[in-house]
Amino acid sequence: MNTGKNLKPIVDSVTLTIVNNAMVSACREMGVAMMKTSYSSIFNEGLDFSCVIFDRDGEMVACAEFCPAQIGAILFTMQWTIAEMGLENFGPGDVIMHNDPYRGGCHMPEHTVIKGIYHRGELYGFVGNIAHLTEIGGKAVGGFAADAKEVYQEGLRLPPVKIVRNGELVEDIWKFLLLNHRTPRTSWGDLHAMIGSLAVAEKRLHRLLRRFGIDGLLDIGKRLIAYSEKRMRAEISDIPDGEYSFHDWIENDGVTPEKRYRINSTVTVREDEVVFDYTGTSEQARGPCNCTYGVTASATYNAMLSITDATIPKNSGCYRPIQIVAPPGTLLNVEHPGPSVGGNSEVHERIVDVLFACLGQAVPERVAAASGGSSCNFLFGGIHPDTGHYYANYHIDGCGWGGKAHSDGNHAQCPINGNCRNTPIEIFETRYPWLTLEYRLAEKSGGHGRHRGGFGSVRVLRNRAPEVTVSSFMDRHVTGAWGMDGGGEGAPGRLLIKKSGEEAWISFSDAYGTVSPNKFADIQIDRGDEVLIASRGGGGFGPSCERPPEEVLHDVVEGLTSVQEARKVYRVALTRRDNGSLGVDAAATARLRRTRAKAVRKGSEAGNG
Repeated sequence: MNTGKNLKPIVDSVTLTIVNNAMVSACREMGVAMMKTSYSSIFNEGLDFSCVIFDRDGEMVACAEFCPAQIGAILFTMQWTIAEMGLENFGPGDVIMHNDPYRGGCHMPEHTVIKGIYHRGELYGFVGNIAHLTEIGGKAVGGFAADAKEVYQEGLRLPPVKIVRNGELVEDIWKFLLLNHRTPRTSWGDLHAMIGSLAVAEKRLHRLLRRFGIDGLLDIGKRLIAYSEKRMRAEISDIPDGEYSFHDWIENDGVTPEKRYRINSTVTVREDEVVFDYTGTSEQARGPCNCTYGVTASATYNAMLSITDATIPKNSGCYRPIQIVAPPGTLLNVEHPGPSVGGNSEVHERIVDVLFACLGQAVPERVAAASGGSSCNFLFGGIHPDTGHYYANYHIDGCGWGGKAHSDGNHAQCPINGNCRNTPIEIFETRYPWLTLEYRLAEKSGGHGRHRGGFGSVRVLRNRAPEVTVSSFMDRHVTGAWGMDGGGEGAPGRLLIKKSGEEAWISFSDAYGTVSPNKFADIQIDRGDEVLIASRGGGGFGPSCERPPEEVLHDVVEGLTSVQEARKVYRVALTRRDNGSLGVDAAATARLRRTRAKAVRKGSEAGNG
């Protein structure tokens, strides 16, 4: 055994596995510490953060499975901070923080904290996390200025600064920071949870350093990175070479009426490398639907990690065979002073859908139809009627996921960029002045198909405070999630308000004159007003008439479709048995499907003629 001196141990596959598992576990423990000690529900319920370990060369050695929206950006935020600060300016007990989206970040609410790990006076590397703070100042409550036209409206932007020096808080920085947040107590608690979690990982790393020494642990990290790169290259080699293209549209930016923005991608696979080229994407928007390079990189890595072997260790090696071309000044690589708060939360998942459509042309068995593709970002805050204190919250809802080659899409699940948990209604109503009147699946919202898309959800909230300020940033309200291989389209979303004493549900544009009915900021609603959030359904996969009749029967029994829809859409005839239960009429179903097949062939022949 190594005695703690800088000796390289004999490294075999067992040692690599043990060290990798130990580092990943340390990252997971960071997340648990943040969950248990934080103040906001987006931390302790939503788990909207990621935790990592880097070596002193700025290479990611390990990460935990928390928020995919940050898996790419944290590579750049860490490396940028290390390069800008300089290794010589880090010291034991120092913690550096920044949230500048133009320095490799996601969007301004995401704050990164970094701490150097020293062993016997020598720097090994860094532990860090990136997390979404609920309140960061700016023009809109909750740090989500959905109608911002420049970054300065989005909140307090910080370059890399020391918030802890030699183990002591830098009070001037803290005073400046908290003075600009509407909910300083919550920000204080969440930031201390982030900082405290670094100590957890530091303790775990010191155990490894005492066993292997700095040089030994650095060597093991390099070997793990090389191993992951080798595994990823092997996965890419299994994808047929070629160029695969697709595009989709963001419906509006919340600022310019009815102007759409194109997401364009060409994926080129050549042997063991892949290039994701976003040339042809629209120029950056005036409103905040832009993405930083870090967001685009995260979405790209997210798509690739979703279709490759999940057992590959997640470190810098995974990303080496993946090249990204995102022209500056476009929707997917915003330049200063363009706003970008909506890109990370609402456009990331749409990029993934586009890449699934590209890759589905090569490996359709690995991808899914389009998801609902929205986090249903709904922000609110004000003076709590029960406490008299200011509060703010960033609320998200799940959507339907796309059907896959081998299974249906999931219902009401957080979009692929978030991986966040749903906040329980009991917690939601305890902390915030809302009454939840309904929370259910949205009927018939999933796209039809051999494997149907997942259903979205419907949530109806009633305001019980004298006044609440709300903001929203949602997309897919005009067109739904597209299907794949003949699958049907999912239902689009809705965001409506019913004023107190009224009977009709109307859009926010009709009620308040907002430019967009689903992207707006700083709207004051009154006591008794109700808000309806209907999330989108996922697209279907494959022709609906190929869905096994027994699965259609199960859908009818579960209330996911009707007897009439089973016959009309899926060509499945159901009959009532003697005991009163429903069953499949096999003969009638066979006739219906033969008739459908003949109609399809006849249409195909007419088209060819």
